[in-house]
Amino acid sequence: MCSNEKLEEIKLLNEFNLESTASGIKVHSTEATETAVAAAARLFDKGFTDHVDGGYLTERGIEAANHAQKLMRLLAN
Repeated sequence: MCSNEKLEEIKLLNEFNLESTASGIKVHSTEATETAVAAAARLFDKGFTDHVDGGYLTERGIEAANHAQKLMRLLAN
């Protein structure tokens, strides 16, 4: 079973634009939900992003985001 924490991480991975490695995201603690801020920190801890508040995807993060976004496209059909 997928936990709410994992779902929040997947949601954030789906926010990244994979067409440009120069595109990152910033999860502002003043604007984002507490769960999104925590998910961004967990993605950083796992080595998927280069900053605790989002930033850019690492190589590992690109792979994970590709999988997450492909899954979303498959589920949409």
